[in-house]
Amino acid sequence: MIAVINTILMAATIGFGLIGWFKPHYTMEKLGLQLVDGRRLGLSEVRAVNGCLFVVVGVAALIINEPLGFAMVGFMYAGAALGRISSFVMDKSGEFLSRSFAAAELAFAVVLLTINLR
Repeated sequence: MIAVINTILMAATIGFGLIGWFKPHYTMEKLGLQLVDGRRLGLSEVRAVNGCLFVVVGVAALIINEPLGFAMVGFMYAGAALGRISSFVMDKSGEFLSRSFAAAELAFAVVLLTINLR
């Protein structure tokens, strides 16, 4: 059952990454980001951080196929949730979508860490 859960969460991670990688404008729109002064660096950042990073860690965890590999993806989600939650306090950014992302990241982190760190 643990293998099935890990596989499902890695597929979701890869899916999120594919959206960021191949649909950066869509991702930026959903996140409330915009390009400034015609510069394209924002697209590069979204493709890298919201895209390929997620694809590569999801694929790597599946290739490694060890609990610690899946746990590391859990730590990645924990870091994302921490950054988002700290933004609620520091930036007053607690919009519904941001809270939803934080809840999903926290849930992924808790599940991946709980089932893979024993």
